[in-house]
Amino acid sequence: MKNIWLAKLTKLALLPWHVLQLATHTKSFQANPVIGNSTLNKLGLHLWRRVLADKMARYRRSKLDAFMTDSERESYATYGYFIRRQALPEADFNGLLQEIEQLRELGWEMRQGRAVTRRISLDDDVLATHPYCRQVVKDKDINRLIEYAASYQGSPTFELQSIIVDPQQNETDPQTVFHADTFHATSKAWLFLHDINDDEGPFAYVPRSHILTPERLAWEKEQSIMASQCSEQMHREGSFRISEEEMQGMGLMPPVRFAVKANTLIIADTSGFHARCPSLKPSHRVEIYASLRRNPFIPWCGGHLYALPYIAGRHTMLDIKIKQLTQSAKGTWKAFDKVGAYDAENV
Repeated sequence: MKNIWLAKLTKLALLPWHVLQLATHTKSFQANPVIGNSTLNKLGLHLWRRVLADKMARYRRSKLDAFMTDSERESYATYGYFIRRQALPEADFNGLLQEIEQLRELGWEMRQGRAVTRRISLDDDVLATHPYCRQVVKDKDINRLIEYAASYQGSPTFELQSIIVDPQQNETDPQTVFHADTFHATSKAWLFLHDINDDEGPFAYVPRSHILTPERLAWEKEQSIMASQCSEQMHREGSFRISEEEMQGMGLMPPVRFAVKANTLIIADTSGFHARCPSLKPSHRVEIYASLRRNPFIPWCGGHLYALPYIAGRHTMLDIKIKQLTQSAKGTWKAFDKVGAYDAENV
């Protein structure tokens, strides 16, 4: 009985904090009892956040239009992503490949079913001794496209990422299920360092799924009502999973599978539906990966935490450490010293 009352008092004491989180990018229907409250979501709480975040993103993006070409604006508006083949000059790309083959730094690994994800931060301390990596991370054109898709300016998180897949593992990789990362505009980017064949788990994206249509809103409301009770953990955490039948029911286009050549850059608004296709054979994919996600309700494009002194230029490492601390109970991310992108997995 004492434990029950303690739990109730703790929940009551945390209520103001959970309410304040409504004005942030917090998305978990499981961890936040206000966000996950089915009665409030029947009344439209999730839809209110979803619609307001969309309006603010369109407002911020209007301030960034001047930095974009007509074809770039049209590509985002029409599809929800950008694609650049031969993204880097050939000499620079070859130099990048050679540099990454030798790069060995502190890295983190996480296993999700059949796939192991390894990330090595590309913060200023690493970039100081890796000039080709620095060229990519500081490239104004690349950053400009990432910022536009996310509707914010400044400081994307850059990492060297390896995806190592063993199809013989019995568990399913949750990233192979189509999903939206969160309820608001956010961007991810991949500069693929090697050819990605169609049977090696290419990235897939549903064109126009970043657009908030009446059909999408109806689906979002339905999901929000029961999300906190869903059997799928990532769905409970606010990264809604969706079947291809449901996408067809919304009138969405078929997914585009990006089996691409080396030196291809893809930048996508991952509030749209996307997935990593299942790899049909053992594969080891290496890429430069970037992401940008901020508070969806602020009206300005810049002025964020990661631009502050000491944090700027080292926020990738800080971000990984925060993830490691907050997920330590699950043992999700594990650190390994002096690993390279092409090493075999450790977890």
